[in-house]
Amino acid sequence: MPIIDSTYKPFFLFRNGFVSTVYSGLVRRVDLEQKRERITLSDGDFLDLDWSYSEEKTNKLIILLHGLEGNGKRPYMTGTAKLFNEHGVDAVCVNFRGCSGETNLKYRSYHSGATEDLEEVINHVLKEKDYTEIYLKGISLGANIILKYLGERTDVPKEIKAAVAVSAPCFLQGSARELHTFKNKLFHDRFLRHLSVSLKNKQKHFEDELSLETIENIKSLYDFDNVYTSQAHGFKDGLEYYKLSSSLQFLPYIKTPTLIINALNDSFLSHECYPVKEAKENDFLHLEMPKYGGHVGFISKKNIYYNECRALEFIKMNNRYNL
Repeated sequence: MPIIDSTYKPFFLFRNGFVSTVYSGLVRRVDLEQKRERITLSDGDFLDLDWSYSEEKTNKLIILLHGLEGNGKRPYMTGTAKLFNEHGVDAVCVNFRGCSGETNLKYRSYHSGATEDLEEVINHVLKEKDYTEIYLKGISLGANIILKYLGERTDVPKEIKAAVAVSAPCFLQGSARELHTFKNKLFHDRFLRHLSVSLKNKQKHFEDELSLETIENIKSLYDFDNVYTSQAHGFKDGLEYYKLSSSLQFLPYIKTPTLIINALNDSFLSHECYPVKEAKENDFLHLEMPKYGGHVGFISKKNIYYNECRALEFIKMNNRYNL
């Protein structure tokens, strides 16, 4: 599809990518009542799902996936859920393994290419619920998972009508490289601290697989992916994890209407994360590259973010019913 011309123009202060990213991650608040459901996965582990509902009974659902070290209650999740609830769509915010406030049961957890857990959530919804129209929206790491899921298989359920990927690190090696640059040191160190704490909690239950000494020697996100992410999830090393899990290689095969929104001033994304060629050659793939927005920082009026409004607009456009 042709590249979409973006209309996003935030207030002057939020044209700075760093400011919009930090404000959105640390300051924004969204009030939303959610009900938690725990599902058991096929390997015996669990996922916690945070549900919120439209005032009227509906057959429509949006499934939301968070980013690295996020959860189902983060404002970028609840903001979308609340907006869609107000427009007649139920929402379920997925907490990846170990992200709901309780350490998961297996040594493995989640990663940027773990589409098998998304598949289990979708299968659960189709089996246990009455939704006939399902939409997907992912943020950052969750965006990569959704794009990979849609492109790696030929059996996407017919109930999935459209998808939106925001701040999507389509090329993981490039995104990892950017996170290790000086301009992103504050973000890099914050991610690493959170990941290290989570890993130390997990190590208490898996002392044979991982030692505290090994964790103490993790000094970068590269180290973390080499020591834990790759080894716990069946990859040779971090580079193989990045290569096999990147969604960029799967974009040509997507057959579900999909919108990617990646800001040009997103300091987490490398140039490969703007898949212009892939979008131009795939009628189902739409790419919007706003000048501003940072990483998941598309601040707009009334605490409703631009990417949330665009998700609703895109899904309306690709829905045979009016929302």
